[in-house]
Amino acid sequence: MRRRAEVAPDFPQPLSLPKIKTGITGFDEITFGGLPAGRPTLICGAAGCGKTLFATTFLVNGATQFDEPGVFMSFEERAEDLAANVASLGYDLDRLVSEGRLAIDHVRVERSEIEETGEYDLDGLFIRLGYAVDTVKAKRVVLDTIETLFSGFSDPSILRAELRRLFGWIKDRGLTAIITGERGEGQLTRQGLEEYVSDCVVLLDNRVEDQITTRRLRVVKYRGSAHGTNEYPFLIDAEGISVLPVTSADLDYATPGGIISTGIAGLDQMLEPGGFHRGSSILISGESGTGKTMISASMIDAACRRGERCMAFVFEESGDQICRNAGSIGLDLKQHVEAGLLRFEAARPSLFGLEMHLARMHRDLDRFGPDLVVVDPLSALRGPASEMQATILRMVDLLKSRGITALFTSLRVDGALDLADDFGVSSLMDSWVKLLNVEANGERSRTLYVIKARGMSHSHQVREFLMSSAGIALVDAYIGPAGVLTGTARLVQEAEEKAQALRRQQESERRQREVARQRVSIERQIAELHASLEAAEEEERLLFGEVEAREAQLETGRRDIAVRRSAAR
Repeated sequence: MRRRAEVAPDFPQPLSLPKIKTGITGFDEITFGGLPAGRPTLICGAAGCGKTLFATTFLVNGATQFDEPGVFMSFEERAEDLAANVASLGYDLDRLVSEGRLAIDHVRVERSEIEETGEYDLDGLFIRLGYAVDTVKAKRVVLDTIETLFSGFSDPSILRAELRRLFGWIKDRGLTAIITGERGEGQLTRQGLEEYVSDCVVLLDNRVEDQITTRRLRVVKYRGSAHGTNEYPFLIDAEGISVLPVTSADLDYATPGGIISTGIAGLDQMLEPGGFHRGSSILISGESGTGKTMISASMIDAACRRGERCMAFVFEESGDQICRNAGSIGLDLKQHVEAGLLRFEAARPSLFGLEMHLARMHRDLDRFGPDLVVVDPLSALRGPASEMQATILRMVDLLKSRGITALFTSLRVDGALDLADDFGVSSLMDSWVKLLNVEANGERSRTLYVIKARGMSHSHQVREFLMSSAGIALVDAYIGPAGVLTGTARLVQEAEEKAQALRRQQESERRQREVARQRVSIERQIAELHASLEAAEEEERLLFGEVEAREAQLETGRRDIAVRRSAAR
């Protein structure tokens, strides 16, 4: 089971100061629990940075998640305008008001109606605010915006005194308050006083660099509590506000066990365990058209078939287009989307800044909980080299800390490693698979080889891979004196080798037949010699018998003659 690691800031969490959670993803982590309970917090920033939305989210989450009613006192927007503005985020303020969990009061402040004297005070505001608080038994209060309330004051001493009275009144009532303020010239607010009397100050910034907008948040001060001091990107979209905390710099995350298949039998065979380590970071690099996206689609399909959840962050194609293209190699990714196992997050790289893309990823990972994440392609992201390195490092660290297997694709113009455009990606990866287009004999073939795979043995051979309706298949590339042959050159060479083998086989068979003929001829000759020898031996035996017969006859004749001679005497 994959371990989920919470964000671990670099500061020890204080235990003494009571806090109230805002319910805003990421913000409660960087403040170690939320805003100071029973104290005022100043949210300041330029127009359009999200102050009112931040404050509204604080109230809505309090009423819906923590059973803490709230009061929104606006000095600019009318109640109906405020409700309409936040409806796109799914906030139904009218329903919360009707249920008695939220009170909205619009106070119109006109400079001409204000008499500035030494005895001027805010007793009327306190009475009106106190009535709203008592009506809904509020625990949370928002004052939006404070500049409008004090627009009639020109004496700094009166302004400071009334600010202190206002903040003191909030503390005496035990209310956790957010007060919004416009950013001034060279100071956090227009008056330059609010940040000094506030217990917590949060600065929102809407920064434009290279025509790309990035929202950033910084906790300027927090009395009685440690807090994250960096700038954190935050995202405002249809799902509300989410803040991206900086992940821990410690490399202390656990390593999940197990091996996952790539869904490509030939690639699994090139890796000794039969796949990649679970929770590792994998880089697939290559030129355009080498099949990077299709390899990632194969890994997605294999993971979904195992019942794992997958999320793909794509920057060049829509999810539907990737599903359609994957169908050409026999993969049906739509079924995984419909089953809720696969989710595509598609956006143009120029839509957000680097940190905003990272903030979106952070939020989506929290909500979907994937086991495999694909970023296709990583090279589409654009920004200064220093920001690219930091963003990629944090992205890899984010995924590793959660035990998520990450697959990154990257475009290489010529198939070579361009160190000026690498941003340290290759060194961050646990495994690196490189794809190349090989051109020969008027055609282009795809080849693959594994550059590195930490913690496992792997093949160092170049393999040609073919994509068809049956999927992706890896075949051995021909390596000879002339180099690596792929495509039809390999087929021609294989055909020539088969022809040569056939000729060698036929020549061998011809020689064997000739030997057989010679054997038969020699054996026949041997048989004839044997027959001749046997005939000679038979003739010799017959002649010997005839000689013996003649000798016997002569002997008989001699005996007869001897007998006759004896008788005559």
